[in-house]
Amino acid sequence: MQNNNDSSGEDELIRLLLKRQSELNSLLEVTRAINKNTATPILVQMLEVILKNYLQIGKFRFLIEKDNTFTCISKYGGVIEPPLALNQSWAHLHKIKSPAPLTGHADSLLSKYNYFIPIYHKNKALAFALIGDFNTSGDMLNNDLNFIQTLINVIVVALENKKLFRERLQAERFKREMELAVEVQNMLIPLREHKDDGVEVGAKYLPHQDIGGDYFDFFRLNENEFLWCVADVSGKGISAALLMANFQASLHGLAAIEDELTTVVERLNKIVIRNTKGERFITLFLAKYNEKTRKLNYINAGHNPTILYSEGEAIPLKLGTTMIGAFDELPFLNEGEVDLEPGSLLFNYTDGLMDYELQNKNWSEEKLLEFVIANGELSPDEFNEALMNHINSVVKGKPIDDVTLLTLRIS
Repeated sequence: MQNNNDSSGEDELIRLLLKRQSELNSLLEVTRAINKNTATPILVQMLEVILKNYLQIGKFRFLIEKDNTFTCISKYGGVIEPPLALNQSWAHLHKIKSPAPLTGHADSLLSKYNYFIPIYHKNKALAFALIGDFNTSGDMLNNDLNFIQTLINVIVVALENKKLFRERLQAERFKREMELAVEVQNMLIPLREHKDDGVEVGAKYLPHQDIGGDYFDFFRLNENEFLWCVADVSGKGISAALLMANFQASLHGLAAIEDELTTVVERLNKIVIRNTKGERFITLFLAKYNEKTRKLNYINAGHNPTILYSEGEAIPLKLGTTMIGAFDELPFLNEGEVDLEPGSLLFNYTDGLMDYELQNKNWSEEKLLEFVIANGELSPDEFNEALMNHINSVVKGKPIDDVTLLTLRIS
């Protein structure tokens, strides 16, 4: 009789050792797959094979947390529940931090399963599993549940690491994209000041982030004429910077061969439409000045109006059209023409100058006109500096977009 008991005990020990060896082999295979960066569906498939074939689990649901909700990534056996019902079952389980039985649970869905397996990191729930049609009992039950929890935890950690790696890779790509965009924009906006016998130019550019969508330019066409432009490209990043680069190249090319600003703007609109398929647009103020005739021709394409200061008055220059890139054909196009008196100041800006986090009654387009009248005799650089100092003193909050100032004094 004693010999039979000894034999039975040895058999049980051998069975337990073989079981532990099988568990270690399973964990080893999963770990090797993780180290080889095996795709998530394959890892999930390996988990299902171990649960079905080794542990004889007939029903399984595996849900992972994403954006404060749970998504089922593995399910087999029984009648498959709607995703929402599985997700809502968490409300009955969130206080349980270790494997627990579900038989006889008050919730009708959960009562169809035998055990609940939670996966936590510190106090954050990462995943949970529902186990059904599982008949293990006695001394092996705790061992099996702990093994299942360990196996699922290993896979969840691997999926979390994959997620973190993707996020880090995306962050690095975004960082490099922004660096490239900054390089492009720095090449596009080399001008900060310019001065000759006919005109003095001062510019200030304050990007809201590392790279913005503002663009400005100033260049001579010939000994009597010069052209300038202030623009705002929708969007940010490298795509906006590349659109700006294409816009600048197109503007320089067209300005060299076309005398009429209306033709330049029409052709720029077609180029932007062709390049962006209507997904981006550009607002701009484009002007050409002839020093010999003293005539200023301009088109305002949906942009903040440039302000002309002359002889104590400030006049917004509004004639033009709508933004370019929004319509295949511009619905209307009007060119403005003004005779400039010596000493006239032209102040160009983008909408970041007027858009702040907190609205303030001390700052508006009317207040801007008043400032131009009060400070219109300053040099372009002095004007820009005085304006920003004034805004910082009267406006609370920060601009919500890029701020570009381009100021010209006509001799």
